[in-house]
Amino acid sequence: MVLAGKTAAPCGRSAEPWILAATILGSSMAFIDGTAVNVALPALQASLGATVTQVQWVVEAYALFLSALLLVGGSLGDHFGRRRVFLLGVAGFALASAWCGLAPDTAQLIGARAVQGIAAALLVPGSLALLSASFDETRRGRAIGTWSGFGSITAAVGPLVGGWLIDHTSWRWVFALNLPLALAVTVIALRYVPESRDPEASGRLDWPGALLATAGLGGVTYGFIESSRLGWGNPQAWGAIVIGAASLAAFLAVEARSPQPMMPLSLFRSRIFAGANLLTLWLYAAMAGALFFLPFNLIQVQGYSATAAGAALLPFVVLMFSLSRWSGGLVDRYGARRPLIVGPAVAAGGFTLFAFAGTGGSYWASFFPAILVLGLGMAISVAPLTTAVMGAVDERHAGVASGINNAVSRCAGLLAIAVLGLVLLGVFSRSLDRRLAGLDLPPETRQVLEAGKTRLAALQAPAAAPPEVRARVHAAVDGAFLDGYRRVMLVAAGLALLASLSAAWLLSSSSPGPLSRVESDPNLP
Repeated sequence: MVLAGKTAAPCGRSAEPWILAATILGSSMAFIDGTAVNVALPALQASLGATVTQVQWVVEAYALFLSALLLVGGSLGDHFGRRRVFLLGVAGFALASAWCGLAPDTAQLIGARAVQGIAAALLVPGSLALLSASFDETRRGRAIGTWSGFGSITAAVGPLVGGWLIDHTSWRWVFALNLPLALAVTVIALRYVPESRDPEASGRLDWPGALLATAGLGGVTYGFIESSRLGWGNPQAWGAIVIGAASLAAFLAVEARSPQPMMPLSLFRSRIFAGANLLTLWLYAAMAGALFFLPFNLIQVQGYSATAAGAALLPFVVLMFSLSRWSGGLVDRYGARRPLIVGPAVAAGGFTLFAFAGTGGSYWASFFPAILVLGLGMAISVAPLTTAVMGAVDERHAGVASGINNAVSRCAGLLAIAVLGLVLLGVFSRSLDRRLAGLDLPPETRQVLEAGKTRLAALQAPAAAPPEVRARVHAAVDGAFLDGYRRVMLVAAGLALLASLSAAWLLSSSSPGPLSRVESDPNLP
């Protein structure tokens, strides 16, 4: 759906650089937002007095609607015009970004982020679909490669620029970055990008599937996040999980019977396709969950500036970018299975190294080795994973296969942040109780600390407390957060190992070398 279907005739070559510029700048809005916002979370938590639950929703509201509506967003472009839907996504994203920057409280910020996610579901698949429609087969691969390369650059630059803006102005300016980009994209697209649609796209869009996917993911996510505040005994928490799970089951039933499903379940009859997506689920859950909490450790516990925290992951992005060609060569030499066993296992080593980082050490001794190992593991994994997904289905299903895998990776992050947040808060709470038990604190101070546990590392003793009490509480809070952070990183390592085991179990060793096509699989639709 993202790439599938007949397209209009490719554009003239004079317009191709402009089309590349429009799609690169448009997708950069989502890429920058996805990386820079994480660095801004500690600052906006302090500015708005947000709890960890509210901070999670700032990320999850965006991820929820993007994950659930990504596939139907691609179909909208095929039906009603790819440029039209793409520009609608750009305009919606810009307006929601302005709302985020002006939001006076967390409730409005979360609402604005939800609108951003809906707009991103139109924008993200639309940028790649426009490239596919506008370039002929001889130049399409190079165009997509250029688009992907600039995506890596914006992923690296986003946290740096965002961190600088946070340190020198405000976290609100991080969202303002999208406004000039949206204006430039709109002007270029209206003047140079031709309209295209799929003339074979007919019938109704799968709105029942989209609504059930949104309700299912939303219910499960809500239940896990809010259970940290409400408690597991609260029917609002476990009831949301039950309703969400039932909605996801209904989604599968609807997709199995729909004449035009947004997620054709028949593709999962391929053992390779199912295995590659299961691997994606585990590996990207580990990535998203771990990297969500890393900036809180760097900024609130280690004392990094926002700019330094944004730069901390730069070696990861550089390594991924520089090793992409080498990783593709591994597929040609060994097939997809071996790299997909080794890569996640190496990434698990990186997550484990993160768990051993204490306080007070230098970046190069504490975090750089973990980032280097994690980057190597992901570099080994990404190209073979794409090859496995695309090679497991017939060419006519390439677009929907890519869209499903993209949606799975985003759903993985959505659920991981909710679940791992619950893990970290539980460990933090128990550890803080142990650490405070040995301190002679006034009852009113203990009451404030107990009520503020959901702020995690942002928790502080009352301002009226003596300096020595504040220092002891600060040390106890930092230590308790690190205990929870280490547990999260070890869980992430376990998820990465599950990804490696999934490759060993589900990806057949007898598959064709590079898995470019698996046409002989009798289970394919």
